[in-house]
Amino acid sequence: MKRLLITLFLILFCSSVIFAQQVNVAAAANLRFVLEELKTEYLKEHPSSKVNITFGSSGNLVQQILNGASFDLFMAADNEFPVKLKEKGVTYGEMKTYAFGKLAMYSTTLDLSSGVDVLANESIKKISIAKPETAPYGDRAVELLKTIGKYDELKPKIVFADNISQAAQFAFTGNAEIGFVALSLALAPDMQGKGYFTIVDQSLYKPVEQACILIKQKAACPEARKFMAYLLSPATKPIWDKYGYSSPL
Repeated sequence: MKRLLITLFLILFCSSVIFAQQVNVAAAANLRFVLEELKTEYLKEHPSSKVNITFGSSGNLVQQILNGASFDLFMAADNEFPVKLKEKGVTYGEMKTYAFGKLAMYSTTLDLSSGVDVLANESIKKISIAKPETAPYGDRAVELLKTIGKYDELKPKIVFADNISQAAQFAFTGNAEIGFVALSLALAPDMQGKGYFTIVDQSLYKPVEQACILIKQKAACPEARKFMAYLLSPATKPIWDKYGYSSPL
């Protein structure tokens, strides 16, 4: 009986250690490539840790979290969706800005050197944009088109994607002649040399300030704190820079 109790204790102890070293991250779709690289570097320093990442539009991830999805850390594509979660009482600790993103235009066929003036090109039949209500980069793209007075004119050509990764995919595959994408996706290794992109004038839309926050769970997740601290550390700046982000550091 004593041996059985010891065995059960060891099983429970080991399970709690494993659980403590695992973090489940809900991350905005524009982070798909940069966060995977950051995760790889983190695991080199913490080989016993486990980082699970689910990518999606910030708005959809918020709904999943409010519906009880077991995430420990939320990395949004803006600083507004984390506030919504905080107001609902499902977070703890302070919201932290981890990067400033940039909006870009991408095309596999069109010369984009003229910037937004290229939108007057009659060969453009489809323009991919992420849904503005759930994807901050889509919101900024719509804001930009309204700022230059082109939204109503171009609206019939717009194909709204579920998230920024899908909007980029429409442009990368040529299903849309041009797409508004996160610069980080245009700079991804898989996309290098496969098309043309240009950074959109940042004065035409509200800054993309991307923030993260810890999510409340029944049990504390020390690994979530560690991973968040790593992402906010100066050591990660070269990787953020590589993907076109501006660091808040």
